[in-house]
Amino acid sequence: QVQLVESGGGLVQAGGSLRLSCTASGRIISINDMGWYRQAPGNQRELVATITSGGSTNYADSVEGRFTISRDNAKNTVYVEMNRLEPEDTAVYYCNARGLTRTGWVEVWGQGTLVTVSS
Repeated sequence: QVQLVESGGGLVQAGGSLRLSCTASGRIISINDMGWYRQAPGNQRELVATITSGGSTNYADSVEGRFTISRDNAKNTVYVEMNRLEPEDTAVYYCNARGLTRTGWVEVWGQGTLVTVSS
């Protein structure tokens, strides 16, 4: 089993910053892509940013230039630094990872952490 545990969500005023963290644990041999997704009320889950094990990144247009994704492979942890937050960024943020276990590749989701941006 592989688990993802997120932290760092909360309430922040527009223009502020937050940093989310997500750590993978369990019977992991290696982790390939990691990423962040979000889901606002009434909306579908959408990509925020992803990062490969080699450090290549991909961002949604809506967060490009404001959010920065990074990872620490030694700690199996992915971060997202969110700056200049807007009320439209309010959502539950989910961590995602694709990892290799002894039984094969698995895709895992975290439980989600709520980010609320007040205007």
